[in-house]
Amino acid sequence: MNICPERKKLLDCNGHAVVTGGPGSGKTTIALKKALVRIDAGLDPGQSVLFLSFSRTAVARILQVARLELSRREHRTRLNVQTFHSFFWDLLRTHAYLLGAPSPIKILMPQDERVRNGGTKSDPDNAQWNAWLAERETLFLNEGLIAFDLFAPKAAELFARSAWITRLVGERFPLVIVDEAQDTGPDAWRCIEMLSPLTQVICLADLEQQIFDHLPGIGPERMDAIKATLKPLEVKLGSQNMRSPRSQIAEFGQDIMAGRIRPGGYKGVSNLSFNRGTDLGATLRKALGCLHRLIRAETKDWAKTIAILVPTAAEAAKVSAALNAGKKPVPHKLLFDEDEARLAARFAAFLLEPKETMPLESQLAEALMLLHNLRKASGSKSDAKQLLDWAVKCQAGNVSKAGLVKVLTNLLSTLTTSSFVGDPSRDWTFVKSCLRSSGEPLFQGVATHLDYLIAFKRGKHIAAGLSAVWEMVSSYRRAREVLDNALAQDLILDGVDDPDGIQVMTIHKSKAKQFDGVIVLRRDRHNGRTLVSNLVWRDDKPPYMRSRKILMVAVTRAKVHTMMVQQVWPACPIMSHYILASAYTSR
Repeated sequence: MNICPERKKLLDCNGHAVVTGGPGSGKTTIALKKALVRIDAGLDPGQSVLFLSFSRTAVARILQVARLELSRREHRTRLNVQTFHSFFWDLLRTHAYLLGAPSPIKILMPQDERVRNGGTKSDPDNAQWNAWLAERETLFLNEGLIAFDLFAPKAAELFARSAWITRLVGERFPLVIVDEAQDTGPDAWRCIEMLSPLTQVICLADLEQQIFDHLPGIGPERMDAIKATLKPLEVKLGSQNMRSPRSQIAEFGQDIMAGRIRPGGYKGVSNLSFNRGTDLGATLRKALGCLHRLIRAETKDWAKTIAILVPTAAEAAKVSAALNAGKKPVPHKLLFDEDEARLAARFAAFLLEPKETMPLESQLAEALMLLHNLRKASGSKSDAKQLLDWAVKCQAGNVSKAGLVKVLTNLLSTLTTSSFVGDPSRDWTFVKSCLRSSGEPLFQGVATHLDYLIAFKRGKHIAAGLSAVWEMVSSYRRAREVLDNALAQDLILDGVDDPDGIQVMTIHKSKAKQFDGVIVLRRDRHNGRTLVSNLVWRDDKPPYMRSRKILMVAVTRAKVHTMMVQQVWPACPIMSHYILASAYTSR
């Protein structure tokens, strides 16, 4: 990195600072160099530099850069990189009793929250949602259950009510770096505000990447609040590009924001067109092949990481299904909203547990309640009620003769401890195959959820926990408890490693990530009777600034090459006029 005068200002700064810059401008790298300067200046025993970000994906990126910038192990041990959630959890699990909660507190996992509130959407005008907010507070005070959305408010309350705790945190972290500061929520920012008199705060921000402003309390006013509170030194990196310096990907993103047209196209950006009705799997396979060859031609190496980015979770699921179709599925990882998949995994974990000493009626009742929770969380009230009725009858010894209950009975008789081999991966696959071959749509849907979760390819803690239990008792005793503990650890503490290979995700989930190559998929969607581009977000009006901002984030995730895979018709008002090299002919 070239230490230009702007970056030198930050390295020499002893007060608060705000670093602004576009995608790939090196905000993270210079912040880590600043952390190194502070560590070398001397830290007391127990002190470290705190680097906070809003997502696990961003933490993964920061840790990746830290391994390069902080080459000495003793430096890395003095760098504490966390999400806001993990930072707040560390505070609350120790001090939540001061807020009136019983000790120890426990996490109300997102999937269980959706079961309890029946899948109610966040809406301040919805009476059912407001009733849930009151119930959530009661759960915290009476049972010590804390939902993820309460982490930040309760941490802020803790700081506000205890100057002693605030001072201790400030002393422990003499430098706090806030990544993606423009997306910091109101309660998280309150915590930083209260710490700012006690520690040095450096905020990294880019308003043009503020794509979470649809969430309550997040918007351009956050930067105004940061400047008003901190009165910081301002370091402006502008549109410098360190992520893809040998390409024109960053310029492409800037032109999308500005609506500019460059007649000569862009180095490192190409286009692959397809007709409506074309097989999506075949199109994606062609695109992946072209992208691999383009990256190979540009770098002399094959791509290690490729992302396929789409606007919505539903589209991500369709892409994943298309890649899995055919005789040779394309290995990939799907990042999506996992609440229902976690509930499906809990049902599968129950099927792994030994049940030989449990009466059949009790087995059926417990299994039906787990399925009830899954359908309730999805918002399917009628299905959930039917499953609950069957569960109550089974518990009373009156087993229903419904087809689903008969299929479930057969499953329980098949999936006994003697049918498992003690290898969690193989046994999990066996459970999935039994669900899929059952012929019952609900069980086949559970198997699909388990495919999406890919539990044992990413859930090291799950597999390790189940293996340990099997080694001790030759069964998967308390498999659900092992699963829940591993998922909680994955959500709060770990799960930040970005695997190599192909990843499918929404554009929002790609925020703060980077890949060798990126495919942005543009297809049509129905807006009433009209077909419109999926890159134009609903209710966004010309000149479509929100849509442009989100698309700019997508295209600038690539280090080497971005490929637009676009349906020929309908035309896209923010993309169709750009002249891009053909990916297929330029291979």
